[in-house]
Amino acid sequence: IGRDVTQYQTGDQVYGYTGLGMGTYAQYICLGEKPSALASVISKRPANIPYEEAATVPFGGLEALHSLDRVDVRRGQKVLIVGAGGSIGTYSVQLAKHYGAEATGVDSGGKLDMLRSIGADHVIDYKREDYTQNGQKYDVILDTIGGSPFAGSVRSLNKNGTYLNVNPKLHHRLQMGWMKGKSNKKLLSWEAGYTTKNLLRLKELIEAGAIKPVIDRVYPLEQVAKAHRYVETDEKKGNVVIVIE
Repeated sequence: IGRDVTQYQTGDQVYGYTGLGMGTYAQYICLGEKPSALASVISKRPANIPYEEAATVPFGGLEALHSLDRVDVRRGQKVLIVGAGGSIGTYSVQLAKHYGAEATGVDSGGKLDMLRSIGADHVIDYKREDYTQNGQKYDVILDTIGGSPFAGSVRSLNKNGTYLNVNPKLHHRLQMGWMKGKSNKKLLSWEAGYTTKNLLRLKELIEAGAIKPVIDRVYPLEQVAKAHRYVETDEKKGNVVIVIE
């Protein structure tokens, strides 16, 4: 630590998010104690989980926590999460349940049992069922992967419902821009929420047992290419972790 660092001491166990960007894998990285313009952020890590699990929390957890804060999820609401079996999705399901909402997870069939195990009230295999055609209405539809049909999703919202796409494609942005102001429904797209405050909130939630990391596979650094190939199959449940022996 440098002479101007006040929040940490040598030996503190931390976790963090280094931001999205071109780069590589390395055993060490230097970050500032305050969030940077590149979205790097760190805090002291949860004490009740190992490093492998803690490493999965910042990206997916921060996105999920910030997203559900933006849509103000409340007890009794119906929340549908598209891509519920991924990194952001698994934390979103658990946080929605923690807030008292009724959570529906949409993903491929191989992930549905896992979604039930982390608290999803209902699950939908998108390859077998179109959630926009089942007649159900939701207070919040959260798309974590940019895979939702926009028009159908908006029709599936309650009168004052909210559609939030944290990974919008170009056509989503164009459709949302055209639709804004034409109804009472809220249309939101990605907005960064990488803060130390939110990392500490996640730490508290994990230590209280309210949420937990979901890890599919763990690979040694030497097999990082194999890990990427597995992630690209879209079969990943929650997170894939790289460890340095």
